Amino acid sequence: MQTVSASVAVTFCAVFLLNLFSVLSARADTPALPLANVYHSGINLESYWVSEKLDGVRAFWDGTQLWSRGGHVYKAPAWFIRQFPQQPLDGELWIGRGRFAEVSGIVRRQQPVDEEWRRVRFHVFDLPLSGVVFQQRYQKLQQWVASSGSQYLALVEQRPVRSHTALMAALNEAVAEGAEGLMLKRKAGLYQGGRSDDLLKVKTHSDAEARVVGHHPGKGRYQGMMGSLEVELASGRRFRIGTGFSEADRKSPPPPGSTITFRYRGYTATGLPRFASFLRIRDDEPEPLP
Repeated sequence: MQTVSASVAVTFCAVFLLNLFSVLSARADTPALPLANVYHSGINLESYWVSEKLDGVRAFWDGTQLWSRGGHVYKAPAWFIRQFPQQPLDGELWIGRGRFAEVSGIVRRQQPVDEEWRRVRFHVFDLPLSGVVFQQRYQKLQQWVASSGSQYLALVEQRPVRSHTALMAALNEAVAEGAEGLMLKRKAGLYQGGRSDDLLKVKTHSDAEARVVGHHPGKGRYQGMMGSLEVELASGRRFRIGTGFSEADRKSPPPPGSTITFRYRGYTATGLPRFASFLRIRDDEPEPLP
């Protein structure tokens, strides 16, 4: 038994070093992060663990710096990351439910403000190791977080879920308490970039992203303000979004070229999102250098 355990430890160490080298050598590029598909009933939930979906800023720790989804460095204070492990980590910079705009404003600054960053925690949910299933990665992740001693590093708790009914009950409870939704991670899933059913988001509504390509003027009570946005999906198809905006949004709308997140309910007969409603600007990339 000791020989087998030693062999497993050596293998895991070798995989860790190989992954660390590959991540550090490619860290100037956009991180190839796992992305979620949408949950639907009928999936075997015994193969998954569930956790809360955090409405924070996705970040990738390469062992020395925090990177955005777009491959830019977040200028975290040295004291914030001082006790982070050299092991790469995948997670979200988060300060609480419903506070995406606040945390985004904090972490995007080129000149970090210590007082603001003390409210932030890096909540980690995965360990980027290729060829190792999530159940084993999560065990190692627990060890890394516990041994770091950092008060700014937190572990996203994973727990089993047995049925669709139990999952929906957990979703409704979480949303009622202010959460954005839930996430499912396949226990046997591997760490790989792109969308797959190894990672699933569970929400009470659907959402997606689109690029702003233009503004249409408002009428009536919105005279002199933005009435609707012209947006473009990744497929190249365009449509308008005219609801979900505050008066401040209409007076100062998302500029052309920016990316927004919108909610919707199903699709029209032509395949466009139905009842699309503005949610927020996806401004999670660091500010440009002056």
